[in-house]
Amino acid sequence: MRWDDLSGEGPSAAPALFGTHAVTRTFDTPEFRGVTFHEVRARSIVNKVPGASRMPFEFTVNPYRGCTHACVYCFARKTHSYLDLDTGEGFDSQIVVKVNAPELLRKELSGSRWHGQHIAMGTNVDCYQRAEGRYRLMPGILTALRDYANPFSILTKGTLILRDLDLLRSAAAITDVGVSVSVGFTDEELWRTVEPGTPAPERRLDVVRTLAEHGIPCGVLMAPVIPFLGDSPAQLRTTVRAIAAAGAHSVTPLALHLRPGAREWYMRWLAEHHPHLVRHYEALYANGPYAPTWYQRRITRQVHELAAEYGLGPTAPGEHRRAEIRPEPAGAAAEERSEDQDNPHCTQLTLL
Repeated sequence: MRWDDLSGEGPSAAPALFGTHAVTRTFDTPEFRGVTFHEVRARSIVNKVPGASRMPFEFTVNPYRGCTHACVYCFARKTHSYLDLDTGEGFDSQIVVKVNAPELLRKELSGSRWHGQHIAMGTNVDCYQRAEGRYRLMPGILTALRDYANPFSILTKGTLILRDLDLLRSAAAITDVGVSVSVGFTDEELWRTVEPGTPAPERRLDVVRTLAEHGIPCGVLMAPVIPFLGDSPAQLRTTVRAIAAAGAHSVTPLALHLRPGAREWYMRWLAEHHPHLVRHYEALYANGPYAPTWYQRRITRQVHELAAEYGLGPTAPGEHRRAEIRPEPAGAAAEERSEDQDNPHCTQLTLL
């Protein structure tokens, strides 16, 4: 079925959740079967992080809401409730697409009140989730950021970022660009059940390797480290070793945290797949969404020791944002020139 031939009319369309100015589409293609897309025209695209936040950035751009990566632990699930959408299956299958994001970003970057601050992407849901392959919002977004020499960073699990490699290179030649890939573990069985819509960990590490080969240093957010399922010394060693072998610039661990919305969905998954661990999780997360400090410190220490052994280190703020562009081999083609809740404990995004 060709997307270009579809409209908001006929059997492929449903009443728009966001009123008459939005189009709701469903598709019968295998890749998107069971997924509903709500195409909206946003009023703004640059979001300001609350002033009390400890995040190392002030502004974000999120062209999508909801995510077909379907990670059962995703902290952004709660944000779907603000739209009166389900934070479980609804978060995985009801995707809001801000179809005017590129043009809107260009307009906001050109405004007199914008002063070129760093913009972080992938901070709510993945901007390189599968839908990006068809909607193609990121090329326009990256082009606007490059044209205004605006610094930015991207956190992703998506291999589709390699499609935009030339744009990343051309942007990095004139402004600060940071890229990080999320790989919390390399266990294939765990990946298939806890991150069912994502590319396999080894494919994400291929992204790290490819970016590094093209002069764009890429850090790895080793997140989440999942208690009792992905945190044994042997598992941590295997993951850090693979990250180092991929040529990652740095590795930063983060233990699983379970915010409201994600907690309920994750515990339901845990009861189905690992019922013997439910009581252990209830004890470990009895005092809130974060694992106890002693557990977080233990994981951090182990990962940092392994990273040092394999020649890696933790990321210092802003350390890898500047990408060093290497000359293309002779004959290569010319480079193309063409929303988050504040949480003072969340360290997931600090490496951006």
